[in-house]
Amino acid sequence: MSVSVAIVGSGPAGFYTADALVKSDADYRIDIIERLPTPFGLIRYGVSPDHETTRKVSKAFERTALAESVRYFGNVELGRDVGFEELRSLYDAVVLTFGMPRDQMLGIPGDDKAGVIGAAAFVGWYNGHPDFTGLDPDLDTEAAAVIGVGNVALDVARILAKTRAELTATDMPDHALDAIDSASFSDIYIFGRRGPVEAKFSNVELREMGELENGVPVVDGAVIPDAVTGEMAERDVRLKEKNLATLREFARAEAKPGKTRLHFRFYAAPVEVLGDERVEGLRLERTAVVEGRAVGSGEFFEVPCGLVLPAIGYRSALADGVPLDAKRGTVENTDGRVADGVYAAGWIMRGPTGVISSNRTDGRLVASHIDADIKDGKKPGREGLKALLAARGVNFIGYADWQKIESAEIAAARAGAPRGKFVTVDDMLAAAGAETARREAG
Repeated sequence: MSVSVAIVGSGPAGFYTADALVKSDADYRIDIIERLPTPFGLIRYGVSPDHETTRKVSKAFERTALAESVRYFGNVELGRDVGFEELRSLYDAVVLTFGMPRDQMLGIPGDDKAGVIGAAAFVGWYNGHPDFTGLDPDLDTEAAAVIGVGNVALDVARILAKTRAELTATDMPDHALDAIDSASFSDIYIFGRRGPVEAKFSNVELREMGELENGVPVVDGAVIPDAVTGEMAERDVRLKEKNLATLREFARAEAKPGKTRLHFRFYAAPVEVLGDERVEGLRLERTAVVEGRAVGSGEFFEVPCGLVLPAIGYRSALADGVPLDAKRGTVENTDGRVADGVYAAGWIMRGPTGVISSNRTDGRLVASHIDADIKDGKKPGREGLKALLAARGVNFIGYADWQKIESAEIAAARAGAPRGKFVTVDDMLAAAGAETARREAG
């Protein structure tokens, strides 16, 4: 009897796990369960809209989704439509790959004011994620502060600085495109608690900051060290040296009047969001790096701004019965094993680190665990899930239904754009043809 596997989450970790199982010599029936009608998770809703090439990995995921042993169950939410223990009773193996979709907030006075928006929410808003369509951020301010010096922080700052012409050929939804086009930022600050060497952004992302039509990076050359020091791999040294070289180029560049200034401010830790009900500024403490940690100097300064966007990390969303590590925000696991027949891969396993392809290693690891742990299928799997969802009237979406949504989005695209995203679940279901959804998932 086939071993039945439920994968909860259809982002990179979920699909890489499914792919590894498909390529295994063992006999698996694999069901990918996703709370939204649309698959691909981070690829669709986390990758910056001006990085369309990065999203092409979804074509490989599609090949996995169309494999004979795989089925997609979209619009099915863990805890709402099916419980964690119910999945365990239905499937020989359950793999949790639902990521860490919530923002890690600043944890300083004033971080609950209007105008403080976590990067996960903000990126979701300008990427058309249904959870954040109604976010409606107020961008009517001259200055914004992005907290963090990773790739997500640079994505956010870059998108805010781009012109309508630079964004119109992306799949950014109209509500976000119009709002960003109407904004009039003169200054965008990018704050890092530590220095340029410790920054987590890639050189590709960094160089993009110098290629904007209406934006210019501003860097104080005095804070850039002459060389990378410290114990690290040779490859890491090379990558960090590239970043330092790019920052030096920015520091030497001539000022360009009338352009949006993108200030890289290192050695600065936010300590308070200023203002009454809304953000009016940010108070920061100057820092020094001591044994890899940012240590406050006792010297403070303030920056006026009307928007604060922390890009400092992520945390998991509570899921029905799933054992979460409250401190790390991940599922409690040992090398991907959670409990008998339960596994985890991706961010929910190891935290928000790495790049998209890092999830391939996780997927292969979990597939090897399942190969070693489960030799024979004993549970109903797919048929049991279909019966449970039918009894509850859950309108689930099969992969063929997703393809209908995708075709409708392509047809609705602006000139030059790859797609015109549906930004509500109801519109997605309508495009799929709700009356056929349950039948086509079979």
